[in-house]
Amino acid sequence: MILQPLVPVDGALPGPVLTEIATLYATNHAFFEISGDFPDPARITVEQVAASLADELAHDGAEVLLARFAGRLVGLAVTLDRHPDPASEDPDPWIGLLLIDSTAHRAGHGRSVATAVEDRFRAAGRTGVRLAVLEANTKALAFWQAQGYTVLRHAKDRELGRPCTVMRKALTPDAGA
Repeated sequence: MILQPLVPVDGALPGPVLTEIATLYATNHAFFEISGDFPDPARITVEQVAASLADELAHDGAEVLLARFAGRLVGLAVTLDRHPDPASEDPDPWIGLLLIDSTAHRAGHGRSVATAVEDRFRAAGRTGVRLAVLEANTKALAFWQAQGYTVLRHAKDRELGRPCTVMRKALTPDAGA
C-alpha cells in the first residue's frame, strides 16, 4: 500500500486524479446515503468531489492521502493534524474520512490504509489518533473497533449536527513495528 498526498497544482486538483477520486466516491453511494454529503449519492459528479476535497484541504493542517495498491487507487484518507475547533484542547490528530473503493471491500485495504495513517502519525511523534463515526454507519463502527479504537463519547458532528461516536486509539511507539 502506498499513500500519496493529494497536492493541488496551481491551486487546482489535477484532472486525471480527480476523475479517479470521483470514481472512488461513486462506488460508495451507500455511505453517502448515510452521510448526506451529496444531494444524489447515486450520481456524484467530479465537480462535487472537487468542491468537497477543496473544502477538506481548506482546513489548516488537513491532508488528503491517496491509497494505491498495485497502481490502482483503492482508497483515500483525510487527516487533520489537530481538532478543527481552535478552542479545543484535544491533543490528537484526527482521521476525518477513510474511504475504500466498494468494489475492493473485504480485501484488507481499509485496515492497510488505517495502519499506514497511524504509522505516519506515530512517526511524527503523536501518541494517539481520533475519529468520529456516524452512528448510523454501524459497519464503520465495527471496523474501527476491530482496529483497536475505543469509544470516548457520543456527540454531534461540527458541520451538520449528525449523531456520531467519537473514538480514539493510543499510538504506542512499537505498535507499527
